[in-house]
Amino acid sequence: MTEKLPRFLAAYDALLDRWPLPVERLDLVSAYGTTRVTACGPEDGEPLVLVHGGGAASPMWGADVAELGRTRRLYAIDRIGEPGRSVRGDRPIRSVADLHGWLDGVFDGLGLARVDLCGHSYGGWIALTYALRAAERVRRLVLLDPTQCFAGYRVAYLLRALPLLVRPTVERARRFLAWETGGAEADPGWLELYGLAAEFPDAKPVVGRRPRPRQLRDSTVPTLVLLAGDSRAHDIRRVEAGARRHLPHAATAVLPGLSHHGIPFTQAATLPRMILEFLEKP
Repeated sequence: MTEKLPRFLAAYDALLDRWPLPVERLDLVSAYGTTRVTACGPEDGEPLVLVHGGGAASPMWGADVAELGRTRRLYAIDRIGEPGRSVRGDRPIRSVADLHGWLDGVFDGLGLARVDLCGHSYGGWIALTYALRAAERVRRLVLLDPTQCFAGYRVAYLLRALPLLVRPTVERARRFLAWETGGAEADPGWLELYGLAAEFPDAKPVVGRRPRPRQLRDSTVPTLVLLAGDSRAHDIRRVEAGARRHLPHAATAVLPGLSHHGIPFTQAATLPRMILEFLEKP
């Protein structure tokens, strides 16, 4: 698979080069390795950290940065050990505690004592579990169709994903994406990156438990949960009910016409507008 890495990095750079805002590429060094962070938006803007979903990388946010970056300083991060331009160091990220410690280091490296945090899918689980552990560092939290936070996966979704998990290939990734999005037209650059990410060498995401209701009820962070109306990943009614039942200070909304994996590449002005309205509340 290593011969695919140059193709992946080329697709990564090509998609990032098409972002509608000038970007700054930052490399933050820690014991875990070197974390690539893509920054854009006004330097004096309030910080918003973006955490991508599984099998993706920071360029996935291209459809949303124009609107979000008008007033916010955006920091899109590549997770170490997953597809992207971050590089492993001497200390592997093996546990949820390691994952949260790495994120602490990223915020410290950026000079951010407190942030607004937005995560999609698996990135939503990372954002939520981090906010439950380090509430003092998260001002507001946005979760985009988050998985394993308030309900489990649909069985049909897991069965469809199984061949991709057992033997990941570009073709299997694209077929899975086409199924979940209902064949929605995707940006060719994003489609290229998503397919090649499936064959990224030695990708090892950290898997953890769903937060317990007791942990959720102890949350003090205002949270917005935005659900994809056409998501095949999970039953959004159960996800929404779980968030409303167990998470204090939570607001929820359903975005019609969007699928779970389609959120990153769909040009939907409603999504960034709702995020900004939530973040700008007093």
